[in-house]
Amino acid sequence: MARVCQVTGKKPITGNKVSHSNIKTKRRFLPNLQTKRYFLAEEDKWVTIKVSSEAIRTINKNGLFSVVKQLRAEV
Repeated sequence: MARVCQVTGKKPITGNKVSHSNIKTKRRFLPNLQTKRYFLAEEDKWVTIKVSSEAIRTINKNGLFSVVKQLRAEV
């Protein structure tokens, strides 16, 4: 499975690792992804999604049902 947040769409970005002697080599910055199980009360079922820590805060603020409804509208 890809390292992409299913809510926010965050994915790895590239940058430079800089040593003490200022030598630059390529590296990847990975998003802070968590696999979470949420209970969707409106449909009476469990939903497993891969979300970033920012998306967990968005779900806590807006509610799971509104976030799922928004995701289904995009597809």
